Amino acid sequence: LATSSGDATIKVWDFLNSCCSATLSDHSLAVWSVAYHDNGEFLVSSSMDQTARLWDLQTLKCRSTLRGHLDSVNHVTFVPFTNNVLTCSADKTVSLWDLRCDSNSVNINTLFGHTGACNHVAIDLRAQTIASSDCEGTVIVWDMRTMTERTRLDTGPYPANKMAFDPSGTVLAVASDDGALKLYNFNTKEEDKMSRELKGHKDGVLDVVFD
Repeated sequence: LATSSGDATIKVWDFLNSCCSATLSDHSLAVWSVAYHDNGEFLVSSSMDQTARLWDLQTLKCRSTLRGHLDSVNHVTFVPFTNNVLTCSADKTVSLWDLRCDSNSVNINTLFGHTGACNHVAIDLRAQTIASSDCEGTVIVWDMRTMTERTRLDTGPYPANKMAFDPSGTVLAVASDDGALKLYNFNTKEEDKMSRELKGHKDGVLDVVFD
């Protein structure tokens, strides 16, 4: 298990011995997110210090620093079964990085279109569709193959905090700060229309995950 913290560290935990096995501390400010590569040998992290980092879990060293965002990097995730990484930032952009190139990595593409700070970026399991959300409640759905905007979802005026694609990649769930979970089905002709809204929380929905 890996955790990230406002104390600017990432901790790796050993379940067998119920203890912290490593502390990674190269970030200088709060670490907002952390994600494992599919092979389990690498971690990526994103931080308020405007960088994302790639960590080698064999050596417990930072292998690469992703620089280019102009504000806090709020989320990072691997593109499934690849060595590419997606980041989103308070600078209102989403970036795609190739970790194979060199010690500094390479920004393959930067996606512009948000007018508010980006909170989260998600990608479906087939790596065909990207979704990014911002503090104004706008979700932009991007075509991964062409890196162009496919559709725009208005979930506002409250922030869209987190998102998740279902295993088929056709349904996107959006956790909204208005206390609702909003579902969009991309199999319909009106894919920019909400197909269902789940209400029950008494405060903002902070995260969502599909079984």
